[in-house]
Amino acid sequence: MPKLRIAILGTGGMGGAHAERFRHHPDVEIAALCDVSLEIIERFIQRMKLGDYQPPPQHFTEPATMFREAGLDAVVIVTPHTLHYDHAMLAAEAGLHVLMEKPLVTSAAQAHALAARFKATGKVFTIGYNTPCTPEFDWLRTAIRNRTFGRLEMVSGYLAQGWMKPTAGSWRQDPKLSGGGQAYDSGAHLLNSLCWTVESDIAEVFTFLDKHGTPVDINSSINLRFTNGVLASLVVSGNCPANGASMHFLFEHGRVDIDGWCGEWIHVWDGPGKVKYPVIPGRAQTPDDNFIDAILGRAEPRTSLQNGIVQSELMDAIYESARTGLPAKPQRALD
Repeated sequence: MPKLRIAILGTGGMGGAHAERFRHHPDVEIAALCDVSLEIIERFIQRMKLGDYQPPPQHFTEPATMFREAGLDAVVIVTPHTLHYDHAMLAAEAGLHVLMEKPLVTSAAQAHALAARFKATGKVFTIGYNTPCTPEFDWLRTAIRNRTFGRLEMVSGYLAQGWMKPTAGSWRQDPKLSGGGQAYDSGAHLLNSLCWTVESDIAEVFTFLDKHGTPVDINSSINLRFTNGVLASLVVSGNCPANGASMHFLFEHGRVDIDGWCGEWIHVWDGPGKVKYPVIPGRAQTPDDNFIDAILGRAEPRTSLQNGIVQSELMDAIYESARTGLPAKPQRALD
């Protein structure tokens, strides 16, 4: 079977992570690379040791040209957040499968428009969230669905990262390119982990933000209520040198603590007693592996445009609440 011809649009740090995952994948050919200059692409090829890659990827500085000329099956979009929407629409016009780095887009209106556009193409569209591709989060979501520990009542959690200083002066702290700060960046993993497992629309959000003198949010404290009654409280820190994340799912008959960033660990309490070795079937995948398996019909996509819609609605409400100092209700398509 011919290999899938995949392009990487955006050759920054996360572009390198995707290239590393695809470089030795038996079903993938990295067919093209695109960034704002050929010099940036050449440095990327050197950094990722793609100089001997055969056949060598084509170089482009315009996404539309690449989509038109490179003979692609799929694209990974790793560009600044506010460019995601336009680049995804171009990919839709070209009839490509898309793996989008998180966040999907920077407004709920864009998320709904993308969902409508890709529904018409029938192509696979996934988002680069870590935790949905882990057996731990799959097990947790099933436990919530099946009420293994009774009804889920509350969720708390944090994500901490020394984000502020390393990103100073970069596009990540430019609202015109990032759409927001740490809550939109690494915080997107924690927020998606919450929404992906609870599987409910959000009724109301109340938020405090601290920009630490920068143009974007660095620290955020987010309280929300889902329409199914689950309450959640999350904090996202962008100025803590001890990186990490933890989430705590509180049920009427038990508790689950889990790594909300990468899904690498889990602790389970059934009633008051801790389950020493919970049986978690399956194996962890990267979002890239799941994307390829979904295209080839070997697996269901672990993420979808619907996940991006819910998070986009949540982010709009987070920033609206912070702006007004009042609770905010997400604006859904039918509102």
